[in-house]
Amino acid sequence: MKKNIKQERRKRRHQKIRVKIKGTKKRPRLCVFRSAKHIYAQLIDDEKGQTIITASDLELKQTKTRSVKAAKTPADKEKKELSGKLKVAYEVGKLTAEKAAKEKIENAVFDRGGFVYHGRIKALAEGVRDGGLKI
Repeated sequence: MKKNIKQERRKRRHQKIRVKIKGTKKRPRLCVFRSAKHIYAQLIDDEKGQTIITASDLELKQTKTRSVKAAKTPADKEKKELSGKLKVAYEVGKLTAEKAAKEKIENAVFDRGGFVYHGRIKALAEGVRDGGLKI
């Protein structure tokens, strides 16, 4: 029962957010969904009702190119080291930004999907920003 109540409250919060947020071709909506095991991100053009880009941690597992360690920079030392699901969410954010750059999308509207801006949602948003997409 408690799980259903939590889901209903999240859905209500998401509906309130969606009233205010609209995505366009130039500035699509970056919609995030998080489940217990996975995290998904989509860039959506609400005018046409089309999904432009999708990214998820399932893609990261398939490609395995993300496992290569990047060179440490001074900015990396200042940031707290991410691990586990936070690191995966951050990488999904960077992948989303890379795909958006290929589609020549520079800006997006962030739709957190009714989830609290904390933890994996925040890590994904930081990954998107670090990847070059402005939200």
